[in-house]
Amino acid sequence: MLSIVQNSLGGPEVLEPAETEIPEPAFTEVQVRVHATSVNPVETYVRAGHFPLIGQPPFVLGWDVSGVVTKVGPGASRFAVGDEVFGMPHFPRAASAYSEYIVSPTRMLARKPASLDHVHAAALPLVGLTAWQGLVDFAQVGEGDRVLVHAAGGGVGHIAVQIAKARGAYVIGTASTAKVDFVRSLGADEVIDYRTTDFAEVVRDTDVVFDVVGSGTGERSFPTLRRGGTLLTAVEHGNAELRAKTEAAGLRFLGVAVEPDYTGLEALARLVEDGKLRPHVSSVLPLRDAAKAHELVESGSTQGKVVLTAA
Repeated sequence: MLSIVQNSLGGPEVLEPAETEIPEPAFTEVQVRVHATSVNPVETYVRAGHFPLIGQPPFVLGWDVSGVVTKVGPGASRFAVGDEVFGMPHFPRAASAYSEYIVSPTRMLARKPASLDHVHAAALPLVGLTAWQGLVDFAQVGEGDRVLVHAAGGGVGHIAVQIAKARGAYVIGTASTAKVDFVRSLGADEVIDYRTTDFAEVVRDTDVVFDVVGSGTGERSFPTLRRGGTLLTAVEHGNAELRAKTEAAGLRFLGVAVEPDYTGLEALARLVEDGKLRPHVSSVLPLRDAAKAHELVESGSTQGKVVLTAA
């Protein structure tokens, strides 16, 4: 099968098409013919050696997947051959989703929403689970809450806006000038162009701030939160200093590190089928162009997601 292998750490050019062996499903696993996978910023960090999640090369990157079950291992009773599934297997261990086939435990997958094609379904798992686990499982965002979503036009951000709106929240998003209209189209009640306006000076009395930016954005968000409000971060969950400063300011600190979770995937699928959630895909490239896809993601200018097609 075709996989995108990297044999050394470095820039996008280290991602090279290669022939690899098709994996066989073990106990409670299924084999999936990958139709599409998406590129997340975490993969660019792993590729470059900034975030050594899966050790040293050689390895195959990728976690998001949407495809069709082609083999069922012993004891794998949740799916049958021919079922369309999507998910984020094994994270943070290697799933090797930049390939034509993968294997996955069945409980790391869910049935693909019928209203999404494979391209859009592949764009959802990692960013969707990050937003769902953070906003719903941890922060318990609900009716009437005021939520500030940073980088609301990006991968996690544009899903977070839609989930918070579906939960009945009043949503404020920050975005660059080019993405303001896009974020507004997602249903955000207010959109702040961070290139022209300092959000810390104009936003007040939020219940939850969702930070997917880092680089001091969390601490700069303190004035926007009501006393007792929650700073939710997907990028600085291990920052003990930020936690201490947050709690000293009379605020709650929550960090979300995304996990595979079929119940979360099923919840996301229900929102999709109810017309309340739609992943946005800005670029679709063939699997062989993974290096170009990484360049697009690293540019920081993409709206939503970049997807690679393998079938």
